[in-house]
Amino acid sequence: MGPGPVRNCALGRDDTELVVTTVANDTLQNITGTILLAGAGKMGGAMLTGWLAGGLDPRRVAVVDPHLSPEITALAAKGVALNPDVKAAGTVETLVVAVKPQMFREAGAKLKAFVSDGTSVVSIMAGTTIASLEEVCGGAVVRAMPNTPAAIGRGITVAVAANTVSPAQRAVADALLRATGSVEWVEDEGLMDAVTAVSGSGPAYVFLLAEELARAGIEAGLPEALAIRLARETVTGSGELLHQSELPSATLRQNVTSPGGTTAAALGVLMGEPGLRDLMIRAIAAATKRSKELAK
Repeated sequence: MGPGPVRNCALGRDDTELVVTTVANDTLQNITGTILLAGAGKMGGAMLTGWLAGGLDPRRVAVVDPHLSPEITALAAKGVALNPDVKAAGTVETLVVAVKPQMFREAGAKLKAFVSDGTSVVSIMAGTTIASLEEVCGGAVVRAMPNTPAAIGRGITVAVAANTVSPAQRAVADALLRATGSVEWVEDEGLMDAVTAVSGSGPAYVFLLAEELARAGIEAGLPEALAIRLARETVTGSGELLHQSELPSATLRQNVTSPGGTTAAALGVLMGEPGLRDLMIRAIAAATKRSKELAK
């Protein structure tokens, strides 16, 4: 059976609207146990919205969060269980842990009561290893690292599964993660620190590019509002072009660059020594190092 029609669903939190676009998913539609979401902030909320838009029965979802937003609270009318006890939650098929990493030790001890034989645990917490998750929560663990474009259904998530995760559990985890964008699976958990540095933190680098491009435009004499709009639209449009094109990013860059032209002059600075390449290598190394430190 092919995917169903594309659906749009919006979920706001803290006055920020999260819009997730997804398609109906057979795996989500066929879930019979409870999907327990621990932490319904922006990322957890975006995932929940994607699940419901993808066809997951709201009656199969339970949310545990001491500070539920009005938007999440309203989902109770559709059948989502809010802050149930262990008995009310029923058999938890998958526990999705979306709490802040610094809260995990405290929250995890409480969440362990929901985990039984056959429960898989999917974590989207940065710097939290499979071993730590197994120690605190138990269950068959999938460690995942999404990024913030998941809020609009355009995220990229990298996941790694413990060897205790069955093919069926992995399929459910994949469907839950894919509800907010693309998913890549790796076999080596050691890659997750670099993944965090590149894609997990990556949106901040793109936003910084837009910020500094606008600032440079202002320095060049453009009105502030115009410089900001030009930078935002250029970054957004270029990203979409890269997304839709089958060409490598280097080729797209070269296609914009005429020998001896204005773009070549600017790239001569950005690609000089030291230049953007050196800065990016150092930035990724710093983020990777910090991710490893957080895991200790």
